[in-house]
Amino acid sequence: MIGDNWRWRRYWITLQTILIKEVLRFMRIWVQTILPSVITTTLYFIIFGRLIGERIGPMAGLGYLDFIVPGLVLMAVITNSYANVVSSFYSSKFSRYIEELLIAPIPNWVILAGYIAGGAARGLAVGGVVLGVALLFTDVHVHDPWVTLGIMLLTAVLFSLGGLINAIYANSFDDISIVPTFVLTPLTYLGGVFYSIELLPEFWRNISLVNPILYMINAFRYGLFGVTDVPLGLAFGMTLLFILILTAYSLSLLRRGVGIKT
Repeated sequence: MIGDNWRWRRYWITLQTILIKEVLRFMRIWVQTILPSVITTTLYFIIFGRLIGERIGPMAGLGYLDFIVPGLVLMAVITNSYANVVSSFYSSKFSRYIEELLIAPIPNWVILAGYIAGGAARGLAVGGVVLGVALLFTDVHVHDPWVTLGIMLLTAVLFSLGGLINAIYANSFDDISIVPTFVLTPLTYLGGVFYSIELLPEFWRNISLVNPILYMINAFRYGLFGVTDVPLGLAFGMTLLFILILTAYSLSLLRRGVGIKT
């Protein structure tokens, strides 16, 4: 019993240490990690919301400025969760101190949980700040706070896992920018941030349904305004399924030492 208590205490200390390190890391350089998302989102609200939005008119029963709020907030969550883990984990590989963690008497799931928690913390922190900025431009009334918080958290966890996998395979600092540039950005912009998929022809609407980010943005839009283009249960189900798949894959990569052991 004493041995079990000490083991779980050791796990908790390790998880807590990694999480604190990750939070202090992005808070210390907040000008690089938090401020850019705030500036970028403010520009989106001014250009697309105020200037162009007034010409577009309502979208899915919402004013255009209200319609784009969920997508812009979740876009900040996605990019920051991903960026935090991919840069931090790759830096630990580059500096060779990840090996010390992997040979320590700590299971891989604790290490994984620490990095994912750190990435989710940054994603949620930036998402919260961006949502605060949105309140300066529009009157957001949260329709369902549990759905809103739940999908934000799940999205942050999912893309933190994606960042970890990218970092494991990366062989240089250039490699950690390939997926955000050529995968995340197109999927995010095509995920219904600026338009409802109901406006698309049937063929392109069906293609859009393959995009997992579409489900997350619509679930978040439901949480804020009660409006969605896809079933809410399907949106949560898809997100949880991807989390389970990426978690299992990440643990497999850590166990085999892919990209780490030489």
